[in-house]
Amino acid sequence: MSDPSSSSDDSERRTLPIERGFPIERINEIAEKEGRAKMYYRPIYTMHKWWARRLGCVFRSISLYTLLDDPDAVEVFEPGNNGTTLDDFGGGSTDVAALIDNVDLADPESLWELYPKDVRIKNKKILDPFMGGGTSLVEASRFGVTADGYDLNPVAWFVTKKELDAGQTDVSELEAAFETVKADVADEILEYYKTPCPNGDHDADVMYNFWVKELDCTSCGHTVPLFKDYRVAKGRYENDDKYNVLCPDCGAVVLVDDWREECSCAACDHEFVPEEGNVSRGGKYTCSDCGQQYGITDAIQEQGGYDLRLYAVEYYCPECDDHGRSKSAVKGYKAASDADIELFEQAREEWESREALHEYVPDEDIPPGHMTSERNPVFDHGYEKWVDMYNERQLLCLSKLLRSIDSVQDRNLREFLLLTFSDFLRTNSLMCSYQPSRNHSNHIFKTNSFDPPNQPSEGNVWGAKYGMGTFESAWDMVISGVEYANEPTERYLKSGSMVESELFSQPIGEDITVHRGDMRLIDVSSGYDAVITDPPYYDNIIYSEVSDFFYVWQKILLEDEYDGFDQDKTPRAESIVSNPFLGKGSEEFETELHEAFTAIHKALKDDGVLTFTYHHSDSESWGELLESLCDVGFEVTATYPISADMHKFIGGEVVEFDIVIVARPAGERDPISWKNLRRNIFKTAKQTHARLTENRDLTDGDIGVIEMGRCFHEYSKHHGQVRRGDEIMSAKEVVSEIYGIIQESSDVGEIDVFLDLLEMDDPSYNDLNMLTRGTNANPERMKAEKLYRVENGDFVLGTWRDEPRMAHIQTQVNGGGNGEHLSALDKAQFLRYRYEHGKVNDTYLDMWTIESELRDLCEDLADATGDEVYRRVLGGDTTLGDF
Repeated sequence: MSDPSSSSDDSERRTLPIERGFPIERINEIAEKEGRAKMYYRPIYTMHKWWARRLGCVFRSISLYTLLDDPDAVEVFEPGNNGTTLDDFGGGSTDVAALIDNVDLADPESLWELYPKDVRIKNKKILDPFMGGGTSLVEASRFGVTADGYDLNPVAWFVTKKELDAGQTDVSELEAAFETVKADVADEILEYYKTPCPNGDHDADVMYNFWVKELDCTSCGHTVPLFKDYRVAKGRYENDDKYNVLCPDCGAVVLVDDWREECSCAACDHEFVPEEGNVSRGGKYTCSDCGQQYGITDAIQEQGGYDLRLYAVEYYCPECDDHGRSKSAVKGYKAASDADIELFEQAREEWESREALHEYVPDEDIPPGHMTSERNPVFDHGYEKWVDMYNERQLLCLSKLLRSIDSVQDRNLREFLLLTFSDFLRTNSLMCSYQPSRNHSNHIFKTNSFDPPNQPSEGNVWGAKYGMGTFESAWDMVISGVEYANEPTERYLKSGSMVESELFSQPIGEDITVHRGDMRLIDVSSGYDAVITDPPYYDNIIYSEVSDFFYVWQKILLEDEYDGFDQDKTPRAESIVSNPFLGKGSEEFETELHEAFTAIHKALKDDGVLTFTYHHSDSESWGELLESLCDVGFEVTATYPISADMHKFIGGEVVEFDIVIVARPAGERDPISWKNLRRNIFKTAKQTHARLTENRDLTDGDIGVIEMGRCFHEYSKHHGQVRRGDEIMSAKEVVSEIYGIIQESSDVGEIDVFLDLLEMDDPSYNDLNMLTRGTNANPERMKAEKLYRVENGDFVLGTWRDEPRMAHIQTQVNGGGNGEHLSALDKAQFLRYRYEHGKVNDTYLDMWTIESELRDLCEDLADATGDEVYRRVLGGDTTLGDF
């Protein structure tokens, strides 16, 4: 098999480890855990929200396998040994050379030995033209390289700047600055988050205030609270099997056994079903007096807005805690009292009278856009300005806090306090709702969009002892991030257990420069050894629109400090992303991505490398990407599937793998016929498959993605010169053919994947993606068939016990015919459901042709689930009769 990375114009170009192999098994072991606990693995990335942020372990691995090519330029230190060079690696560059040279497709793990070591690389200059949340720059800086980062978005620029500043920031100075702000405003803020304790004549601390929007009935004028249901929160401690619910008659908060069943209010004896609120699907509300239904947004427009009513409080009482009262008495839920309402009114009055504080809240209008006007139109919900997302008490407390931050003299310290303030806004607006099943508030970007709740929750701005998303808890996250940046560590698997290294002596952020601007304007030629980045993909989150939520607050303190903070919103038109509101679709995206790759190609040295992560998609998207890369002068040399921990654009389903793509500047391209290229591609795929299956434990999907990269390389050498008949084939056409060649090797379908998921103890959407990638199974088709769904963040399989799945099958059965439109799984689950409910199946068994596929599937279902009834649904049981 030929060297997959040798350039067509420079056979002497050094082949990089990442072109020869990449230990995706080891990386994914860490990524699975890091994605669920970033605050423990890399707390620097939890200092501020950024969207679709790639995992640090992924980019550390990419940097390790991309940048280590010259053993004479590498130093390896043992963490915790005060910068002492390892004897095994120090003067003996031969050993480092062996680790680099021994990486290959069948066994890429020799270099992995250096993953937990403090590695320094000399004379490397790196570029990330799409730095976003800064992951690539942070991880590259840990190798001691010089780097430049670019981003058009000022929020991304500021977040990354502070991540890189963190390694040069004194933690004790930060803590002193925080204590100054605390002494200045904490008590003032906390005075507005008190509530009468239900256990005595004293005050408790408010953790959350619960609000509900109210509209008038368009028929009878009755005031209708917009409750989807009357849950307040799940019970805790000795009451963890119960639910706190709101009585719709008297307004008391009472404990009930089952919120889905009829219950009686312990305060007034009113009988009601807490599950049955006034808001239905489709965005309508129902009047409890006359039964009139009407659209919520229509009513908001017609009535000039909505009213807000405080109806409940979650409290914590330090005094009761000190006196040893039960946990459920110390922390709990209660109905809002007159004193709670009066306290809010005092805050409202102070806010209206303190005009000087209004300088510390944004005055910008919410700009129209895809996320605000089309996806979920906030204007229809009555929001016009950014301040409309907050109540008066929040605005009062936030303005006091921001004013105090502004008074901190040291700019770096002030900016870290601003970073904290900006991030904690996610949980401190009326765009947040409470999650009853988990006893805490959600943040505004749970669905990566602006989704106005009918029941907003208001958290304690400074913070009680308990409660998430407070300024105090957000500050703790920033301190953890700065401590990590000064002395990073690495978590890795050792003998099957996750361990944490000693402290690294190389801090984060040295010799890194960040720029705010359009990367297509980078005016550098042959200046970088490597470009390591995460470029935008077609249906990316529209960062410019969602980041405005942070920008308008950051702007208040940064407008006179830095370029880019002087506009009413972040840049829109220049962003490389599909944006239907601006009329930017796939054609515009392809053109702009082509321009971006052109700038990258110009900036790279002739022997440089472009390594980037990309959202895995279908063959057409692959074709567009390959064509853009090849058109500007790159050739793809490798691709690898990798964990990514990113959320789908709107919807909450988790897509936990991306593709790492490696490309090098190409030379002259030779003409070739499709017949000969197809033969080369087939041979390459076959050889790659053989190498990958020698001693690696990879899924068929993983193998398929790696095969695809090797096949892309075969094509890259002939881009624009592949002839089929009289026509030159495009990259899209070739990719479609490559896809087919690789897909033919796998006949795994949706039913096979469903059976695998049934055998798992706790299957997830991640498992679904892992099982389907590189196969003929398609998650979207499985979703359409109701074989799974994601409900409140939980992954639910469509078994015969699942109502949506059975309703879907019943609809198919009711469509008539002799069952030819039903899959074998449809039939098996339908018969199993009927068996469970004592229904005779003779009619269907007579109608359907019972083939070996259905019989075998019933056996497989029995094996996968342990449900022996599947072995009987096709006959041999008196319930079914003979057939």
